[in-house]
Amino acid sequence: MPEAENFPSDAPLLAVRNLRKYFPVKAQQIGGRRLVVQAVDDVSFAIMEGETLGIVGESGCGKSTTARLLMRLIAPDAGEVTFGGMPVLAAGGLSLRELRRSMQMVFQDSYASLNPRLAVADTIAFGPRAHGVPRERARAKARELLQLVKLDPDQFGRRYPHQLSGGQRQRVNFARALALEPRLVILDEAVSALDKSIEAQVLNLLMDLKKDLRLTYLFISHDLNVVQYISDRVLVMYLGKVVEYGPVEEIYHQPKHPYTRALLASRPSMNPDVKLEQSPITGDPPNPINPPSGCRFRTRCAYAEPVCERVEPLLHGLRATQHTVACHMAIPGSGHSKQPVSGKQ
Repeated sequence: MPEAENFPSDAPLLAVRNLRKYFPVKAQQIGGRRLVVQAVDDVSFAIMEGETLGIVGESGCGKSTTARLLMRLIAPDAGEVTFGGMPVLAAGGLSLRELRRSMQMVFQDSYASLNPRLAVADTIAFGPRAHGVPRERARAKARELLQLVKLDPDQFGRRYPHQLSGGQRQRVNFARALALEPRLVILDEAVSALDKSIEAQVLNLLMDLKKDLRLTYLFISHDLNVVQYISDRVLVMYLGKVVEYGPVEEIYHQPKHPYTRALLASRPSMNPDVKLEQSPITGDPPNPINPPSGCRFRTRCAYAEPVCERVEPLLHGLRATQHTVACHMAIPGSGHSKQPVSGKQ
């Protein structure tokens, strides 16, 4: 793999700029207008080495599509991705093979992710074998990784996926993802199918693996409490766009975008005296084939004004922080009645 020797250490491990993916849909009539689903539209972010970036948003907002674009499971329409300072699939940059040695992904469906005809040890050893590692070394690596994810290799190495519980299968998926010693692991709803007691064990395992192996995570989930527990920074997506991005504590305790506030308000409380009298967000997300003009959230926003319909808000950095938000109420001079007073954000 090419080494980025001159790449500064404080630069991001993964940098994504203006990533876009539109999926064409069949026209309603012959010769009709070509329609597209705007799944991911102009998404930019960065992940520093050793941190965990959480991505949250409603179903259909583009979280999983973004992950698949990064892994090149689907090809982007536009945008730039650099990994370790090297451009991905560009002249002089990383090849697809090199990228997937350094970046692995764990999917939500633990059973569908595994080959039902391969024993657990063979599943984990398959990646190293495909990259030229001798058979015995690959199998020894598989045993080592099973121990790392708290599964006894003598007991589980010869089992098949149908002989494992959901939590055990997901641990096997973690072991398989780590077999090529990646620097970044993408976790796409990797714990959402587990019951809460097993979920807690798996989350603690992920934290231990990150510390012991010096991993970097991209963690995608609809569970806001889990994201708060595991993440260092959070990216909030709505209808293919990034609407807020920043440190986890700032996002959770001082959210600036109305959509982020609505998401956080929708979390169930453990306090029986705290009751939601009405839904914090109303209506369904607009059709991604024909999204609203300007701010895509305006059709569901209680603070929408004419400027929100005319002008699309761009991500704006809040003063003296790494917190950015795409909302006219946070942009000085935007023309919104609640725009910040100059010098105060």
